[in-house]
Amino acid sequence: MVTRKDIFTYTEDNYGVTPEYTFKQYPHYAALKNRQGKWFGLVMNVPREKLGLAGKEEIDVLDVKVDPELSGILRSKPGYLPGYHMNKEHWLSIVLDQDTDRETLFQLLDGSYQSIIKR
Repeated sequence: MVTRKDIFTYTEDNYGVTPEYTFKQYPHYAALKNRQGKWFGLVMNVPREKLGLAGKEEIDVLDVKVDPELSGILRSKPGYLPGYHMNKEHWLSIVLDQDTDRETLFQLLDGSYQSIIKR
C-alpha cells in the first residue's frame, strides 16, 4: 500500500518538493508543485461515491498528469480513474489502497513531474 506519507517522502527526496495545502475548504488536499509553481500531483481525500465507486467513506487518491493514450489504457484497470477535479484527458486519479502498485505509481509521478519541467 502506498500512503500520502510515502508520496510526500518520495517527492521531497527526488524533487525537493513538499506538499502545499492551498485549499481552505479542503485542508487535507495537498498540491505537489515544482519551483515555478506548476502542478504535477495532487493528493486528496474524496468520498468514494464522488469517484463513481461504491460506498460513502473517504479514500485517498493521487492525481497525476499523463499522456492521454496512457490514461486510456490505465483507466481500464482497477484503481485508475479519470482525474478528479482535473482535465479528464490529461490527468489520472490513482486510488491509494492495498492494491496500489508502488512501482507504477512512482513511475507515473516521475512522468508527471518530467512533463511539467520540459515546458
